[in-house]
Amino acid sequence: MKARSLQDLKPIAQRLAETRQRADEQAAAHEAAARRARAEQELFARAIGPTQPLRAHGRVVHASAPALPEPRQRQRDEQAALRESISDQFDASTLLHVDEYLSFRRPGIGADVTARLRRGHWAVQGQIDLHGLRTDEARQALGQFLRQAQRAGWRCVRVVHGKGLGSPGRTPVLKDKVHGWLAQKQEVLAFVQARPLQGGAGALVVLLAAARERS
Repeated sequence: MKARSLQDLKPIAQRLAETRQRADEQAAAHEAAARRARAEQELFARAIGPTQPLRAHGRVVHASAPALPEPRQRQRDEQAALRESISDQFDASTLLHVDEYLSFRRPGIGADVTARLRRGHWAVQGQIDLHGLRTDEARQALGQFLRQAQRAGWRCVRVVHGKGLGSPGRTPVLKDKVHGWLAQKQEVLAFVQARPLQGGAGALVVLLAAARERS
C-alpha cells in the first residue's frame, strides 16, 4: 500500500517540477527584458546629454479651431465679372430686326429660328421678372438667371422687363437695357417680343444655345 502511494506521488512531483521550471524561465525572461530596457534608457540618456524637466504650469492649452473660409472674394469676383460681361453702354438698336414684332438673332442664325421662336416651337422652361428693379439690380439678376438657365440646360426662357409706362417720361429705359444685355451674352442665340398672352411688348422670349453649341 505504501509503495503504491509513492508511485502515485511521482506524477505530482513531476508536475511540480515542471511548474517551477516554467516559473524560473518566465522570471529569467522578465529580468532579461528589464535589463534591455535599462540599457536602452542609459543609451538614450548618453545620446541626448543632461536634461532638465519642465516646470508644471498647470494650464491646459487647446488649439484653436481654424476659421471656415468665407467665399466673399469669390462672390466679389463673380459680381465684377458679371458687371464687365454686360455693359449698360452697349447699343443693340442696330442689331434688332423691327418688322411687325421686334426680334434679334445672332450672326449665323437664320430668320426661320426667330419665326419658330415666335410661334412657340420651343417651350418656355423658366422666366425672370425684372419689374421694379433698378438698373444695377436688373442687370445682376438677369446675369444670374442666365447662368442658372445654362446650368439647368434650359433652351428657352422668358424675360419680363415691362413696357416702361411707369418710367419718367414713359420712356422704356429698362426695356432698351435688356435688349443690349441679352445681345452681349454669347449664349443668347435669338430673342423675340413675346406674344400677347406671354406679355407682349413687356417681355421677350429668349433662345439659349445648347451645351454642345456653347463648347
